[in-house]
Amino acid sequence: MLDPFCGCGTTIDAAQKLGRQWVGIDITYLAIDLIDKRLRHTYGDSIDGTYKVHGIPHDLDGARALFEANPFDFERWAVSMVDGQPNEKQVGDKGVDGIVRFPLSQTETGRVVVSVKGGKTVNPAMVRDLIGTVNTQRAQMGLLIIMQEPSRGVREAINRSGSYEHPLTGTTYPKIQAVTLGELLDGKRPRIPTAILPYVKAKARASEQP
Repeated sequence: MLDPFCGCGTTIDAAQKLGRQWVGIDITYLAIDLIDKRLRHTYGDSIDGTYKVHGIPHDLDGARALFEANPFDFERWAVSMVDGQPNEKQVGDKGVDGIVRFPLSQTETGRVVVSVKGGKTVNPAMVRDLIGTVNTQRAQMGLLIIMQEPSRGVREAINRSGSYEHPLTGTTYPKIQAVTLGELLDGKRPRIPTAILPYVKAKARASEQP
């Protein structure tokens, strides 16, 4: 089955349920990410390795090329790498490029504010801006996704940000942390609680903040 304008993936999901081979195409990365998360939510681990996503970066050269071609799609791709929901606004995002949601209890969700910096220069002021955004948004943590290794000044600013303790597990996480795209592409994940996959599960939790 071929759906050249696959949108939210209804045809793809139906084809998967029927055991058909399928190809889905869409011009926006947000649609591709939504379908990927939808399949993972519906079929769990059994879907892993059964399909390939083309047209997205698989190495740093590809990431840099995407950033140069379309910085907004670059941000959305980077946010999806940590199972976050990208911000759909290109302007007026108030420093929030995406949100990772995680369970606090059976009725409440916590949030990690994601800020993506595709340029080479990242400075301590950007860390302080993220801390301010986390506080303003009343989120639990902040995550900075960067292209290059953080400088000493950036690491010191992050270390001064403190920590967050999960109320149920008692696990302590960095309040603010940075992860490079190279680390994400190598399979490393930031130290945050297990994420609620966006688009599907997040909508089912009426108690979460917008």
